[in-house]
Order: sequence, then C-alpha cells, then structure tokens
Amino acid sequence: MYQQQNTSSAATAAGLRRKAIFVALSLALAGPALAQTATPAGDKAKPAPAATKEKVQVMKEVKVVGQAASLDSALDVQQMADNVVSVVHADAIGQLPDSNAAEALQRVPGVSVERDQGEGRYVRIRGLGPDLNSVTINGSLVPSPESGRRAVALDVLPAGLIRSLEVSKTLTPDQDANSIGGTVDVKTLSAFDHPGQFASVEAGASHDTLVSKTSPNMGAAWSNRFLGDKLGVAAALSASQRKFGSTNTETGGAWDGDKLEEFQRRDYQITRERVGGGVNFDFRPEKGQQYYLRTLLSRYKDEEVRQRHNIEFDDAQAEGQLGDAESSRELKARKETQDIQSIVLGGERTLGLWDLALVGGFSRASEKSPRHIAAAKFESGETYTAGFSNSQRPELLSSSAINNAADYELDSIELEEQNTRDTERNLRFDLSRKFKAMGGDNQVKFGAKSSRRTKTNELTVWDVDGGDLGNPSLSGLSSNVDYAWGDYGPGISDTGVKGLLNGVNLADYLDDEQSRVNDFTMREKTDAAYLQNTYSIGLWRILGGVRYQATRFQAEGTGVRDGDFVATQARSGHRDWLPALHVRRDLDNDTTVRAAWSNSVVRPTFEQLAPGFVIDGDEAEFGNPDLKPMKSGNFDLGIERRLGYAGVVSAYAFHKQIRNFVYNTDLAGTGDWASFDAAHTYANGDQAQVTGLELAFSQPLRFLPAPWNGLLVGTNATFSQSSARIAGQSGGSAAARDIPLPSQSKRALNFTLGYDQGPWNLRLAANHKSKYLLEVVDIGDADKDQYVDAQTHYDFSARYSVTKQVQVVFEALNLSDEKYYVYAGNASRNAQYESYGRTYKLGLKTVF
Repeated sequence: MYQQQNTSSAATAAGLRRKAIFVALSLALAGPALAQTATPAGDKAKPAPAATKEKVQVMKEVKVVGQAASLDSALDVQQMADNVVSVVHADAIGQLPDSNAAEALQRVPGVSVERDQGEGRYVRIRGLGPDLNSVTINGSLVPSPESGRRAVALDVLPAGLIRSLEVSKTLTPDQDANSIGGTVDVKTLSAFDHPGQFASVEAGASHDTLVSKTSPNMGAAWSNRFLGDKLGVAAALSASQRKFGSTNTETGGAWDGDKLEEFQRRDYQITRERVGGGVNFDFRPEKGQQYYLRTLLSRYKDEEVRQRHNIEFDDAQAEGQLGDAESSRELKARKETQDIQSIVLGGERTLGLWDLALVGGFSRASEKSPRHIAAAKFESGETYTAGFSNSQRPELLSSSAINNAADYELDSIELEEQNTRDTERNLRFDLSRKFKAMGGDNQVKFGAKSSRRTKTNELTVWDVDGGDLGNPSLSGLSSNVDYAWGDYGPGISDTGVKGLLNGVNLADYLDDEQSRVNDFTMREKTDAAYLQNTYSIGLWRILGGVRYQATRFQAEGTGVRDGDFVATQARSGHRDWLPALHVRRDLDNDTTVRAAWSNSVVRPTFEQLAPGFVIDGDEAEFGNPDLKPMKSGNFDLGIERRLGYAGVVSAYAFHKQIRNFVYNTDLAGTGDWASFDAAHTYANGDQAQVTGLELAFSQPLRFLPAPWNGLLVGTNATFSQSSARIAGQSGGSAAARDIPLPSQSKRALNFTLGYDQGPWNLRLAANHKSKYLLEVVDIGDADKDQYVDAQTHYDFSARYSVTKQVQVVFEALNLSDEKYYVYAGNASRNAQYESYGRTYKLGLKTVF
C-alpha cells in the first residue's frame, strides 16, 4: 500500500495532450495570419502605440512619491505584461498600515488573506487556498517552514525589505507551473531603483489595546552605485516586536443539535519578533550584460502562552440551563522560530543574436520549537453545576467554586520538541532571440530548469504522569489571567510547571509512538523544459508554447501497527505536458483585451503525503503518499482601460477546472479497510472547479477643485463560485456530496479612500471577505461543516511630511475590532470566537 511507482499515462490521454500542445504552438506561430486578418489594412505595419512607448520610458525615470505615482508605476507594469498580473510597489506598501507581505497583498484584486491571531499570514488568490499557490523571492521558489504545508506564511517577510510584489494570475510556459491560484513573486531592492545614492531610516512603536502593551519597530535601507555606475550595492534591515494577545471561547463543533456538550475558554499572551535583512549586488559592465546576487534572510520568533479552561457537561446542555459538569485547566507555553534564507545568483548576456539568462537559486526554510510545554493538564475531581449563555460566544454560568485552585491537581505534562527543514535548489537557463517573420516581430524562447527539494521533520514527545510528581495542587502554581468574558479563575504558571520537572529523567517518559510516527523525509526532483514564441503585429500580441515537467517523489517514514513499528517507503512519479496560449489586443493606446489558456500542476501538501500511519485495532489514521497531483486547466478573459494618470478600470472573468482535488475522507468499510470502524486519510476527487469575476477601479480625482483634487479612490471586488465532489464513509454507510472548495470566499471586496496633497498623505482602507468553508468534519453530515464567518477590517494611515526628507507616520489597525468567528453548520453554533483588539502605531521616517 505504501510503495508505488506511477507509470506513464494512457495512450488516449497522451494523444489529447499532444493535440493540445500542437494547437498552442500552431496558434502562436500562425498568429500573424490571425492578426493581419483582424487588423485594418492601414494598421498592418503600425508600431506599438505611442503611449505604450512613453510608458516604458516613464518606468525608468519616474520618481515615485505619493499614492498616485506609486499606483501609476504599478499599472505600467501590469499593462505591458504578457500575462495577467497585479503589482504593488514598495511605496504603496508603505502608505498603508501593512506590517508584512501578506497584509500588503490583501488590497490587490482577486487576493485575500488568512489571518493568524489577527495578523495577515497566508495569501489566497482567486478563491484558491494558500497551498494551491506558490511564492518566490526574486524568481526562486520559497519552501515552507511548517512541517505539513507547502504554503508560505508571508508574515515571515517584513514589508520593509520589499521593492515590489507581483501576483501572476496566469502562467506563461517559461514560469513554474506549480500554482493553480497564482504565483506571488517578492522582489527585493536594487541600487538601480534609484538614480544615485539613497538611504532611509524609520523607527516607531505600536500599542495593542487588548493587552495594553507597547512594542518597538525600526527599518533602514541604503543603496549606491560605484565603478562609473556599473556596480550597484543595496542593503536593507528591518526589525520589529509586537506584544499582543487574544481572548477566545470555542467548542470545536461539540454540538448535539442545539445542545452543547463541551466548550473551552482560552487566553493567549503572544510576543512576535521579526528581523530581516538583505544585501543585493548588481553589476552591469556594458550594454547587453548584467550579473546579480540577491540575498534575503528573515527570522520570525513567536512566543505563546495559552491558558485553557475546559468545561465538559455530563449531558448536552441547552443555552441557559444548568447541569452537572467536569472542569479541567491546561497550559501551553512554547517558543517557535521560523527562518527563511534565499540566495539567487544570475546573469544575462547578449550572444550575437541570442540573449542568454542563467540563474541559480538556493532557499531554505526551517521551523524550530525547542523543548516546551505542549500541555500541562490539571483536573478537578469535583462535579460542578454549570451551563452556558450565548451560543455564538459561550460564557460560563457557574458558581465561584469552579475557580477554586485547590480543587485542581496535576494530571500530566506533555513536552514537545520539533525541527522542520525544507530546502530547495534550482538551476535554470533561458535562451531567446528576436526576429521578424510573417510581417511582425517575434521572440522565440526556450529553456530548462532543474529543481531539488527535500523536506524533513523530527518530532519528539514526552508524557510525564502527574502521579509521579505527587499530583501537586494548582494552588501553588497558579497565575492571574485577564479574561474579557467573565471570571476565568486561576491560570497556570509556566515557570512553576517547569520547576516541577527539575531532576526528572525525561528518557523514562519518551512517547516512542508519537516521536517516531511523525518523523519523515520527503524528496521531490523536478526537471522541466519549455518552448514558447511571442508574436507582435500592430495592436496584437500572441504568446503560445508548452512546458514539459517530470517529477519524481520519494518518502520515508515510520508507521505503527498494534504497537509494532514498521519502516515505510513510497515512490511515485508523473510527467506533464502543459500548453499555454496568451492573446493580447490593444484596442487603442489605453484599452487592452486579454485572453489566456494555461495549465498547471500542484502536488498535495506534505501532511497529505506523509508516509507515517497509526493502526490500532479497528481504527487507523494515515497519510497517502500515493496521491496524484492536482491538475488545472485555467481560462481567463478580460479588458482593462487606463483612465489617465494612475487611473484604471478592469474586468476579468476566470474559470479553473481542477482534476484530482484532494480532500480528507474515511475509508472504513471499503477495500483493505472493510473491517475497520475508522480509517482516516486523504483521497483524490474527480473534479473541482472555480468560476469568477474580478473587477477593479481606481482614479485620482484631480478634476475636483482644490483642495479636493488630492483625493484618490480605489476599489476592487472578486466574485467566485466553486464546487468539488467528495466521497467516503459516514456512520458505516457510503456517502458523497458536493462542497465549495475550502478557503474560498464567494466575495472579496476592497475600498480605499486616499488623500495626497501638500504635506499630507492619508488613507482609509476597508477589506471584506465573505464566509468560507474551513473544514469538512463528516462527509455524510453537512450540518457539521465548519465555516469562517464574514469579516470586514478597517485600517487607517496618516503621513505628514515635516520636510522633504522627514515624515511622521500614524497608523491604526482593525478599527472595528473585528472578531474571528467559526461556526459549525449553523451561524448560531460556535466552533471558535476570538477577539484581538485594536493596534495603533506612531513612527518617524527619514529619507536621505
């Protein structure tokens, strides 16, 4: 079951692929006939629009100051691209209260973010979850520091190190095909971004209202050119600390109809530190030659102390009723460090009629959690009379006796230590040549890329029995908890718990099963080659080609079967032909119509592919290394029109047809698991699909009389619909149904009102996303599905230029104190409710 070697596809499928590839290349090469037929005779030899030529020149010379200038520069890049992209420049990032790359992207059409403890962390593109997108730094893939994911938590990257963010929503053959939603490319600063020496320093502090704590932040950047402007050196450093917290109450979906079985009250105290730096070198000895070295190091430390009060009713309780209940309290205290390193070395050179690019990349992401308290549990032997009020945000109804620390005794202490490392190395070359044929300009381009990725995880677990420590009472180990929704009672001191372990020989308490079954090594070897041609004539531009990609996969781990350990190994491989066709038609100097057909392939997450398993009697839980990759055919059609300086209106329709969609399921009662009561794993579905519409509008209101001519309005909206078919076992019977794709909101909306006049630069931003499916709990019972409720965040920033070089900055985040609410099937039934409070920042920035 755990060893398999995939063979080549069936002949019929291969034939269809060859036909698709032939169509793509034929359309690209036959584009001249199509273009000449559709272009008026008088325009056959018409060059690119004059306005377009001017925009290329402007991009090189414009000094970006203010919101409108930054937006206009980004729109230039978008308009000239062969594929559908959205761009955010560093100046625009700095004008909004966005502390990391993820939050900076939430303003982009078609992009929304998933938040962790109120901070933007993961990016979703066009309704597709973070694991279906990819992230690159300076064009080189960024691996994930988390053990089970491919998604990169972009809050690891401080906004101060970023020159621009580019989101590719359609892929050309020369791009990696490992994203279905899109690819985010993080570009770091270069000395050639500025006409001469440049330096900036900024410093400030933030205040979080929930915990009433103030934290510092700073950043600095410098660049200059040497050797007669041939050598550019740029460096940046960013550091910040944030002390904050959250108040939480959750049930995990433990409902029996409208009656509650149990719930938890939680309090989080969090300290997060981000430190990042980069040094970039650019050498341009002469025209047609450039060489560069791009480096980025980022470290993210997350220290969390979580108090948890568990209330379990003997019988499920209706709201407002009282009954017998048991109570326990738990502590989790851990420090976690995530590091990302990226080094890209490359060069471009003209060799006669050919242009050669050769690039090598190395990236490493790691997550280290030193030995920490995963769960210190104190149980009370008393039975309490208790209930709850408010089904959306359950609050405890009970006497003060439930908070008597002397009633709680130590049951167990679970310790964990984890180290994850994800390393990717790649080498690629691109060779291109421009030539004239069939009345137009052509550029043929081909190249190859080789990538090697290795992911390892090591988890060690110790489980110390409280009886061996004398079952001490919570009385001498308690701490205070400032809980917003009622009297929490005693918390648990992390230093007190650690003191109990002094002198304990932890080797005697090693949980061998958990420590071995979660360890793994996975390797992916991917080799790719592509061929494409771009044809331009008049107002037409057609790009067509194909990418061939071959991937070999190997996984090693450990399983446990009824207490016995079993070494596991899995091997598989797949080969994919991925044709693409992009057509761009400029209706005039300001209006462009685009159509695109592309194909992409994304491998399942490492958690889904995990080779470990646990089989205990008639219950099993395991990953599935034999999962097929998800493949998507992507179709895009859109129009965009520039509305003068920094203005644009656009509309794009998109459709994605996804094969082999992966979902969690229960195989009990089928095949090898016919005699099992539970067999939880992952499976491939037949198909899933996403269809949507993306709208955007922005416009400086310069036509208004002063001082209102400094206003800038921007808005965008993404409407999407998705469906996927899942099947499995539920209650001993086969079940199947359609679901929306997890993490996919039907509506994502942004609105920005800005003002840029004189010394003032103001912006008020609203970000909204509708509810989305978080988790399928039971395939046969949609009423247990967990959804994240709709959220709307309001942020404000104000910048005042004291002089041309000095700027005072004020920012306010989460003005509406938006909550994170997850419900189980029905919006009135809590699964999780969490509040974070507001954050205010004050800073000073100086540019030299």
